[in-house]
Amino acid sequence: MVTTDRVVIVGAGLGGLYAALALAPHPVLVISPETLGEGASSAWAQGGIAAAMAQGDTPQAHAQDTIVAGAGTVDAKIAELVTDAARSHILDLTAQGTPFDRDARGDYVLNHEAAHSTARVVRVKGDQAGRKIMETLIAVVRATPSVQVMERVVAQELVVTDGSVAGVTLARLDGDNVSKPVALHAPAVLLAGGGSGGLYALTTNPPRIRGQVMGLAARAGAKMADMEFVQFHPTAMDLGLDPAPLATEALRGAGARLINSEGEYFMASAHDLADLAPRDIVARAVFAQTQAGKRPSLDTRTAIGAAIHDRFPAVTEACRKAGLDPVAQPIPVAAAAHYHMGGVATDAQGRASLPGLWVCGEAASTGLHGANRLASNGVLEALVFARKAALDICDNLSSRDAPAAPVTLHFQSGGVPPQPDAVTALRHLMTDLVGVRRTGAGLQLALTRIKALEQANLGVPDFVNMCTTATLITAAALLRCESRGAHWRDDYPEPNPEKAQRSYLTFRDALHLRESVCTEAT
Repeated sequence: MVTTDRVVIVGAGLGGLYAALALAPHPVLVISPETLGEGASSAWAQGGIAAAMAQGDTPQAHAQDTIVAGAGTVDAKIAELVTDAARSHILDLTAQGTPFDRDARGDYVLNHEAAHSTARVVRVKGDQAGRKIMETLIAVVRATPSVQVMERVVAQELVVTDGSVAGVTLARLDGDNVSKPVALHAPAVLLAGGGSGGLYALTTNPPRIRGQVMGLAARAGAKMADMEFVQFHPTAMDLGLDPAPLATEALRGAGARLINSEGEYFMASAHDLADLAPRDIVARAVFAQTQAGKRPSLDTRTAIGAAIHDRFPAVTEACRKAGLDPVAQPIPVAAAAHYHMGGVATDAQGRASLPGLWVCGEAASTGLHGANRLASNGVLEALVFARKAALDICDNLSSRDAPAAPVTLHFQSGGVPPQPDAVTALRHLMTDLVGVRRTGAGLQLALTRIKALEQANLGVPDFVNMCTTATLITAAALLRCESRGAHWRDDYPEPNPEKAQRSYLTFRDALHLRESVCTEAT
């Protein structure tokens, strides 16, 4: 057991780094499972940051679009709080050196994305926002004396004393191996470790992000919210890669259209907004084409043409690696797990239900996204609540600016890493039974299979945390007997007005439901 006066931040994506800077000069320890800058969902974000920056646009209009996209379960006060703060965060990142796209007059270039009523997405070189923002923050973090970064280390468990979070158990990664855990006691813990996309066989998320941070919080007793709402991006590039490269939504904002193998523009009959319909509708339409054997593709040839190379370099690079020319050929796409609206339930300051624990970014559920996240609100939410949480942590520290020695942990070999076959089995059952389209029978079957996988791997902390999050998603989906936003039930295809509210669940609740289902199955 080691004790530190540093605030421990689990996760080194945008939320974690932004919070570390907001906490300065208070000493911070940032835990990163990869080399800093690698493996974070933030760096993969092709969209940008939604903010009312244009003349005539307002935070209120942005909030209203967020509420509409969220299909009846958005917390309106949180939507107002976040959209009001959006402009200040754009200006802050600009001041720190983020090279947002600007026009000849110096105004921000604003892009139009699905379900926004106007162009309000600030970008960097078309599809480079996440990577460039991360590069900016990493440079500032490296130059900030109060921030210590510990790389190739993962959190496995929260240390809870008398009902409060008192630290975290950590393990070092060495290739495919993992060390034995070491407990680190700290004055506060902020979880900023990403979502759960990697729990699915087809995902746009970095490989290591498989719901572990949500799972360790839930196992410690934290209340969870909206776990059933997993957003599937409709245009992951179907090129046989894992994770699947993302064909950013801005391509459709620039006029690209979805077609199937028969050359039909199928979104025109699916929704009034056609290719710019909300993501859940587009994802189900793309999934339906895939299921029907009419391989869907994104056609950029007419609307964008050769300009795609300069405007969307990440997309063209992925196509090049797969031997595909988007100027001459449509890009094959599929619906892939992309963003989790659910997570650890937090208040307006980023506090979880457990004292001593704060959460920001995709691991949190603030109420902003509701049942279906509005495009480019994810990065914005991470920024807003990273700062909110950091300021609240400062207010709760007995000594704010006192120096602290660097943390030194001595890891010993002998930990147990997840077995690849078990992870693969979990990912496939989640895609098959808890994916774009769900049924009660399929969800019950998923719970029994998750339990069996977990029981066979009880001594593997990372995998147990994955199974915890998978159980929570599945249980929440089974309890929501309706279709709303990203959650679709074939056996309950209509929304129920009485269920137009957020859902809350503890792991104990989910386990009770799982046991009931498993008992009935036997």
